[in-house]
Amino acid sequence: MAREESEESVRVWLVERTYSDDEQNMIILTYATTDGERYFRKERALTSFTDVRDTTAAVLADPGDLGSVDDPDLEARYAAEAERMAEAHDPDDVI
Repeated sequence: MAREESEESVRVWLVERTYSDDEQNMIILTYATTDGERYFRKERALTSFTDVRDTTAAVLADPGDLGSVDDPDLEARYAAEAERMAEAHDPDDVI
């Protein structure tokens, strides 16, 4: 069930998808605000080929679940990618 946008939630856009070095079969999805200042991470286990969980272009996150981006270069990269995703996709588009 998708969360509905509210005053308490923040829309963040997919900016990075990486595989965990620490654990096998773990993917890390990083979403960021369009200004690149805050990010949200989701970790997902890749358990089987029949386990279907869509990755969407954007998600809604609670403000308390967002981290701050402290590196100016990373902030710029996240902002550029989040803006690109927001312009190219609807939030619920499967990526």
